[in-house]
Amino acid sequence: MRREPAPNIVLGAIADDFTGATDLANNLVRSGMRTLQVIGVPSAALSLENVDAVVVALKSRSCPAADAIRDSLAALDWLQAQGARQVFFKYCSTFDSTDDGNIGPVADALLDQLGSKQTVMVPAFPINGRTVYQGHLFVGDRLLNDSGMQHHPLNPMRDADLVRVLAGQTSHQVGLLNRATLAKGAPAASAHLSDLQQAGGRHVICDTLDESDLEVIAAAVVEMPLVTGGSGLGQALPAEYRKKGWLSPVENAGRLAPASGAALVLSGSCSRATLGQVEHFLGRHEGLALDPLALAESDAPIEEALNFARARLSGAADGPVLIYASAAPQAVEAAQASLGAARAGELVERALATIAQTLVAEGVGRLLVAGGETSGAVVSALGVGELRIGEQIDPGVPWTQTQVAGREAPLSLALKSGNFGGVDFFTRAFEVLNEQSAAREEGA
Repeated sequence: MRREPAPNIVLGAIADDFTGATDLANNLVRSGMRTLQVIGVPSAALSLENVDAVVVALKSRSCPAADAIRDSLAALDWLQAQGARQVFFKYCSTFDSTDDGNIGPVADALLDQLGSKQTVMVPAFPINGRTVYQGHLFVGDRLLNDSGMQHHPLNPMRDADLVRVLAGQTSHQVGLLNRATLAKGAPAASAHLSDLQQAGGRHVICDTLDESDLEVIAAAVVEMPLVTGGSGLGQALPAEYRKKGWLSPVENAGRLAPASGAALVLSGSCSRATLGQVEHFLGRHEGLALDPLALAESDAPIEEALNFARARLSGAADGPVLIYASAAPQAVEAAQASLGAARAGELVERALATIAQTLVAEGVGRLLVAGGETSGAVVSALGVGELRIGEQIDPGVPWTQTQVAGREAPLSLALKSGNFGGVDFFTRAFEVLNEQSAAREEGA
């Protein structure tokens, strides 16, 4: 049963990783929703005054399906208790998952809990080159399985046909809302969804080529108890909420305090985009690579990385400095062959989380983390409970701020999905943050 909504909470979102959560929160803020991101299901009461949307960030993308279902249902219970009008299950715009899930199983469990018969699957984010046509997902001009995602270290994606991919994760019928129907407008899309539901279609993959398609989909699904997808749909929904009278106009939804402290980049992602960003950064600043095989032998590489950073971050104006485990597919495969995929990933995550925790305690106040799993490990190590969402760096990636133990000023934190951002992202992110901070100080 759906509960009566609290006055301010319009959207409650459940994200399957931390960078995906900030990706969605970024688009909500840009569309005028005051948004709070929480790390895991809150165990204590939160003040939600002047908050329109809450995004619960989980680490459930690559864990066993049973664990993902358990954590997602706990998040749903909490969001329902806050009176969220609509629930959004957020996953990556590349739909990455295993043959067993977790997108299908989690969506099924959420639908069952909500007592709802249908939801849509809208992974597309056209501004970032993620589009869907005839149910096939493209990254730029390449099919998903030829985009580099076929080499993903945890969830390799070797099939671009999302209807077929999702059908392997659920016992329920998967349908398609195609571009030809979307071109006829929201009433036609709504009618098609209704027809699919009558025929047993529980999950509906939605074609999406541009922003106008997202607007049509948002208008057609605004009354659905559950929607799912990437952050592109989150960009389009707020306008529909305003039409319903659920949301009032807000100025400066992403206003944060000025940033301070040394600047550090930690990268665990091995995506093509991140590898390009690492290469670009190293042409202009200093960085140090971490080797999973060396980490398996001892913690000496962690201490080496800490000393490397300390020598270059002696003052708040110094940096940014990069510490990275990002590597080409061949190197990743070699490490996984020696250590096992799970062990190799755990070693890198633990190392980068330890480095983050140590250096933030020593004065780093501006921290950029690349990679969903890495971001989850870093945020957990820092004990972050909630994030205030600020202004965008690149599509899908905002600066955020949070309080961490032992630091009086807020920590400015950017969590970047591996596939997001331009080639100059690691350098330009800090230029954007400095410009935002200067503008805040002038306007104070």
